[in-house]
Amino acid sequence: MQTQKIFQAGNSEVIAIPEYIKKDLKLKKGSSVVVERIPGEDAFMVKKASKSKLNKSGVGNEFKKWLNNVLTEDEQILDELAVR
Repeated sequence: MQTQKIFQAGNSEVIAIPEYIKKDLKLKKGSSVVVERIPGEDAFMVKKASKSKLNKSGVGNEFKKWLNNVLTEDEQILDELAVR
């Protein structure tokens, strides 16, 4: 286990990923990761994003499901607004 400090990079606060973890997970600059809080603990998890999470446009599956649901539920309202 290695203790890391949170530091400022531009307008963001960041944590450096130790080299051995980057190497083991084959992470490099620009790699996508998922950050999740672990419920009930003072902890969070960072894991390599699976390629199926994002499509070529960078839109996640969860967002696509949400958008499809909104378009289906509000179809009549959106059609009326399009005519105006």
